[in-house]
Amino acid sequence: MRADRLLSIMLLLQVHRRLTARDLARRLEVSERTIHRDMDALSGAGVPVYAERGAGGGWSLTEGYRTQLPGLSEAEVQALFLTGPARLLADLGLRQASEAALLKLLAALPAMARRDVVYARQRIHVDPAGWYEAEESVAALPALQEAIWQGRRLCLTYRRGDGATVERLVDPLGLVAKGRVWYLVAAVEGEPRSYRVSRVQDARPTDEPCTRPAGFDLAAYWERSAADFKANLPRYPATLRVAPDLLLWLRRTGRSSRIEHAGPPDAEGWVTLAMRFDVEEEACQYVLGCGPRIKVLEPPALRERVIALAEAVAALHARRAPAPDE
Repeated sequence: MRADRLLSIMLLLQVHRRLTARDLARRLEVSERTIHRDMDALSGAGVPVYAERGAGGGWSLTEGYRTQLPGLSEAEVQALFLTGPARLLADLGLRQASEAALLKLLAALPAMARRDVVYARQRIHVDPAGWYEAEESVAALPALQEAIWQGRRLCLTYRRGDGATVERLVDPLGLVAKGRVWYLVAAVEGEPRSYRVSRVQDARPTDEPCTRPAGFDLAAYWERSAADFKANLPRYPATLRVAPDLLLWLRRTGRSSRIEHAGPPDAEGWVTLAMRFDVEEEACQYVLGCGPRIKVLEPPALRERVIALAEAVAALHARRAPAPDE
């Protein structure tokens, strides 16, 4: 633990050039007395640290004492520091390790490259989460990680999409983050399957060694699995004519994700959309929810059902409510 702290002190001094004992103690969550002892240890080990007293003083390293990092272009360095899925790393318990690794990398860069990194990070921030993503439980993730790292089979208690709870003995093969949703890829009798981590009710590593299919590639499996999933999604196509103000609203609210094609505006400014829904019921709710600013062109069956439902809604609201004493 102390060796890690001593290394952190050297890296912090390389990055910030001069820090007080109070600054170092706050960053490393130790006392100032501990920092002074650490400085004695660094000096005794031959590290050229020295203290400057007075205003603006603090601990420093001799100028030029740093490790250079050759071979990386400016764009490559910026890419390393801009790809930081902090939430996913925190889920895996690796956020502090990631920050320590970036600090080591930053300390090893020449001064000019460090300035470029700071410049880029102040102007670009990557947030991989969507606006409407629900928070998912990752309580089972540590047990899954442990089984994967140790190569042990798992006893899973899993809640399926239909609500049923099942027990499975699986060979864990890897973890995949899709956006901010975690999946466990595990084999049952040699056949890889995907399990949503938030639905894992219980995960117990066993003493049995995990059997990994020969030649299994996690990234290749996930790519095939995702493609198959998308190809097998239910599809209900519809052609709709949409008012210009409604089209703008659809795009702002994110519902334009179901728009597969938008034609040019007609003489009245309305736009013809080719849209995809899962089922007819969803298309009906979509159209009725938009009121008179959307019209069904195709298929005829959808148009007829929307008309029937709209007439039923109008009749319901036109019906006189009974008086309290009737």
